[in-house]
Amino acid sequence: MATLAETSLTDGLIASGAEVLTDEASLDFYAHDIYSRGADLAAVVRPTDKHQLAAAVKAATDAGHPVAPRGGGMSYTGGYTQDAPGTVLFDLAQMDRVLEVDDVNMTVTVEAGCTWAALRERLSHHNMRTPMWGTLSGLKASIGGGMSQNGIFWGTGRYGSAAQSCSALEVVLADGTLLATGKKHTRPYGPDLTGLFLGDTGALGIKATVTLKLIHETDFHAYGSFAFDDAASWFAASSEIERRGIATECFGFDPYLNAIRMKRDSLTSDAKQLVGMMKKQGGVLKALKEGAKVVAAGRDFLKDANFSLHVLAEGRIQAAADADINIAREIVKMYGGREVENTIPKIIRANPFGPLNSILGPDGERWAPIHGLVPHGRSAECFAAFEKLFADHAEEMERLGVHYGTLIAAIGGAGMVIEPCLYWPDESNPLIDDTIEKAHLKKLPKLDANEEAWELTQKLKKTIVDIFFDHDAAHFQIGRTYRYRDSLEPRADALLKAAKAELDPHGLMNPGSLGLS
Repeated sequence: MATLAETSLTDGLIASGAEVLTDEASLDFYAHDIYSRGADLAAVVRPTDKHQLAAAVKAATDAGHPVAPRGGGMSYTGGYTQDAPGTVLFDLAQMDRVLEVDDVNMTVTVEAGCTWAALRERLSHHNMRTPMWGTLSGLKASIGGGMSQNGIFWGTGRYGSAAQSCSALEVVLADGTLLATGKKHTRPYGPDLTGLFLGDTGALGIKATVTLKLIHETDFHAYGSFAFDDAASWFAASSEIERRGIATECFGFDPYLNAIRMKRDSLTSDAKQLVGMMKKQGGVLKALKEGAKVVAAGRDFLKDANFSLHVLAEGRIQAAADADINIAREIVKMYGGREVENTIPKIIRANPFGPLNSILGPDGERWAPIHGLVPHGRSAECFAAFEKLFADHAEEMERLGVHYGTLIAAIGGAGMVIEPCLYWPDESNPLIDDTIEKAHLKKLPKLDANEEAWELTQKLKKTIVDIFFDHDAAHFQIGRTYRYRDSLEPRADALLKAAKAELDPHGLMNPGSLGLS
């Protein structure tokens, strides 16, 4: 039987007009992220607009309950999972409208629950996009989550991270106040109040609406894929390509992640996706030729590559895009690399927001990426530290079936993301099972809980985080995982705490996120 306090909370939340979930199955489902389960929730609220959001936040905090935002649910760093029971979680998936496309002032305003994939589809009718236009998880990942957690991928090589495309926000504070942070057409105006809430992992407020800059879509694309025999050359070439500003995306895989991708991906699916894209870009004949090239290349074109690098360029005319890829070729040659089939960048670009089946490994293993944004000058030595870590634990990892692969990505004007991905045999969770395509999930073996492999994964993850800290890394998706506050000087940390105290005096807004209690 519900207590009087529980009934009062539920009544207050319902009075906001938002949908309120309190059944056991829903509360268990929403307590998970991709990596782990947090503490039990008091309720889940699903508002449909900013006014319902503000009223429900006020009702929850007036009743003394912490609140936390959830976007697409794709966090794996404790962005919204809780350390203590009793939080009211706000699922913003129903706040998914594109509110305004302003093609005069070149901005678009969306509700925070709008996904990157939905925004791309809407803007395609205007032949426009945002500078950074989505993460690889953009089929489910929300734009509000992208602003709270920051993020990278599409457009990142030239335009930086997600937060750099944002010009203004409306944010609901812990007391239910709806705060507008700045001018839609320019940022910053005076001190950057919009920036205060970007990358805050929901510790300072819940995003209600987001305004992003717009640019015209480009019509011409070019692609290059390359292979290197050593990591130092791989990093050196990637960094030089970023410094030259020639790539919209520049990313690569170490030999272990190459092997995982080749095992997981479907050749038939590759060809179909590529044909669809090439029909749009160059007609049926070009599409059929490219599809045939994928089949001919097969899945073995990287079998002799230790480290792969994939570069995408775009331009207003085809010659401009081709010229940028030619520069990349020269850079790769200078660092001892060689060109291979450019199947991978074409396929990924053909389906930029594909199904999220890779959140389990090809044999049903659990998956956990841990990343850091490292200065160019320290990326190779940071990667070498990871190779030593895995070599030191090789025997134990092999015994327990724990393995890894590493992704890198060049970030415009910022450095290099290095992302070791851990895989280990363990049971899935409700969020993972709901996210993966049902047909794909049926093909995967169902694994049992494996406490020993989980404990080793936890130990490796913590050490990876510490290695990043030692190499001056920054992070996206800070959540409850990365050592953000440890990196701040005392006065900067005091400023952060003062901002938290002003905006959330009772410590009820996503407590624990950013390391703030």
